[in-house]
Amino acid sequence: MMTRSPGGRPSPHRGDAGLEDFPGSARIWIFGTDRALEAREAEDLLGSVDEFLQAWAAHGVPLRAARTWRHGRFLIVAVDMERVPPSGCSIDSLVHVLRDLEGRLGARFLGNEAVWYRDEGGVIQRASRPEFRELARRGGVTPHSVVFDNSITALSELRAGRWEGPASERWHAALF
Repeated sequence: MMTRSPGGRPSPHRGDAGLEDFPGSARIWIFGTDRALEAREAEDLLGSVDEFLQAWAAHGVPLRAARTWRHGRFLIVAVDMERVPPSGCSIDSLVHVLRDLEGRLGARFLGNEAVWYRDEGGVIQRASRPEFRELARRGGVTPHSVVFDNSITALSELRAGRWEGPASERWHAALF
């Protein structure tokens, strides 16, 4: 997927295709939306994130960054740690952009208290940890249920399939 920079020039380092060129050591952050976004909302989100990533820097040095949008619910941002690592301030600036987008879109991206999983119909659901534990107790989810581990931090983990898989093989197993 090729996107365009604010000036209209192709930006091949944005979107799904851009992650292919990143090393496995790239640092990733995964942000799930509390609801599915409509197409125009997703365009707004991704356009704003692309604009931010185009100018993202650590102490004035541009970061090599990319993003992908998965399953209509998950924004994944990657930074090439082999080029220039992000600073605390640069990471804070990403969070600030997402917080602004939360207000503009009326959707939540920040916070790691949620558990993401696929229900029996394959639809992505979001639950609090106590709600997920109750679902497990009642049999609404099982150790075989597909969950998303948004705590992974390396692109190599995403590529290896550590993000989406059976609850029994993720930290979620502790909730059963």
